[in-house]
Amino acid sequence: MEQSSNPGTVYLVGAGPGDPELLTLKGARVLGLAEVVVFDALIQEGLLSMIPKDAELVFMGKRCGRSCPSQDEINDALIAHARTGRTVVRLKGGDPFVFGRGGEEVLALGAAGIPCEVIPGVTAGVAVPASMGIPVTHRGKSGSVAFVTGHPGSGLDDPVNWESLATAVSTIIIYMGLTRLPEIAERLIAAGRASDTPAAVVSQGTGKDQRQVVSTLDNLFADACAAGIETPALIIIGPVVGLRKQFATLTAAALPAEP
Repeated sequence: MEQSSNPGTVYLVGAGPGDPELLTLKGARVLGLAEVVVFDALIQEGLLSMIPKDAELVFMGKRCGRSCPSQDEINDALIAHARTGRTVVRLKGGDPFVFGRGGEEVLALGAAGIPCEVIPGVTAGVAVPASMGIPVTHRGKSGSVAFVTGHPGSGLDDPVNWESLATAVSTIIIYMGLTRLPEIAERLIAAGRASDTPAAVVSQGTGKDQRQVVSTLDNLFADACAAGIETPALIIIGPVVGLRKQFATLTAAALPAEP
């Protein structure tokens, strides 16, 4: 790639949880200006259709258990494309700063002298439960919520103290935790969280292929396996999950279909 004396700007754009219509207005505007788009595996086809036809598309997707680019390789790609002087959009599922490793990309770009801007996105931890009729907080049911990762990372200690978390908050939202759910559930229950706490797991949240299972904390993993739920998935634990049946009926979609 031919370098320019003036580097282009990198925009870290949160694409939202899945449904292309949940992209923010600012995110859509910046995406429309892109000359290079570096995108991940969670990006829906509807969002890719919003990219200018002459923009260069660079897939840098990550999938659990499969060969994928390292974070250093992604950082290097962003820097290399920006040094050509073009406008680069790093399109990331959810929000760049909520388990999206956006902070690492900002630091790498800053060290390389590349200007960047973060465009926040709608995070799955709030939007996916809402799409099911589950409020993450509700008066009388939940006055606190924690967003945690279920993935400890390569060679790292578990970043979450599950024993302390078990009774510290009403609602627990777990990103990337499906494969560890039996261990996580066991630790939460041993530390005082009721085994029959309502719980749910959702894959492809807000997308056209969304799949979900509602159960209890002690049975959730078995029920998710029986239903064929696959990663990546979001786990919701807390009394608010018990509101789903009532709320889903009251919040049934009323918008007209797209022409």
